[in-house]
Amino acid sequence: MIDENPITAARVVAAFLHATARWILGHGPNLAIVLVGAYVVVRAAKIAIRQLQLRAGQRYAQTDLEWQRRAATLGGIAILMVLRELSIDVLPILTGAGIAGLAVGFGAQNLVRDVISGFFLILEDQVRVGDLARINGVGGSVEQVNLRTIVLRDNEGAVQVFPNGTITSLANLSKQYAYAIVDMRVAYVENMDRVFGTIREVGASMQSDPSWGSLVLAPIEVVGVESLADGWATVRTKFKTQPLNQGRVANELRRRLMTAFVQRRIRPYAG
Repeated sequence: MIDENPITAARVVAAFLHATARWILGHGPNLAIVLVGAYVVVRAAKIAIRQLQLRAGQRYAQTDLEWQRRAATLGGIAILMVLRELSIDVLPILTGAGIAGLAVGFGAQNLVRDVISGFFLILEDQVRVGDLARINGVGGSVEQVNLRTIVLRDNEGAVQVFPNGTITSLANLSKQYAYAIVDMRVAYVENMDRVFGTIREVGASMQSDPSWGSLVLAPIEVVGVESLADGWATVRTKFKTQPLNQGRVANELRRRLMTAFVQRRIRPYAG
């Protein structure tokens, strides 16, 4: 249907354009500041953290999932600010995510504590997805690093969720390098120099093996006699390895040491 009153239509269009211009003048600068500020913060955070990691001798690929996670976290905050400038009520969104409900009453203090702890944990790159870690005495593989929680799968396959604010002890077992530690028992009457020499020979042969040499970062270290009990001396040895490979190296070292001790009739492995 064609409008028969062109003057009225022109007034409607003019009013719409006027309202749009007022909105742009009122909210446009804020939107621009939010978007530009978010971009600058994300870029600055990436550059600053990367410089710190390079000084520590770490180099990560551009496709690092943790870089994407950090950027997504800051980007999500910027999106909420943009929605607010568009006069869209973000409270239902936060409520749907369970954040607004948690922020009411006594939960607010714990939520703020968890989020602040998580922010610095991510910023300082203390632990990353795929790392082997021990959190509050529980060891396992890190599956998620969130702003509020860390998700860890323990050695029994159970998923452990730790609010970041409750983490009192965090040990990263796979950052830059790790140690494959092996303890072997020998009888008191054995010649310890002979035992140590055998261990060093086994370590050298493993280091020269193409299948294992790339995983080993330094010659084997014989720590010494760790303990004495019940007629046996416990000898500890360790290999410096690539991160996440200490378990494999320890198993292979243990197998080779046992075979060598049997061949040289070192008790209790003498045949």
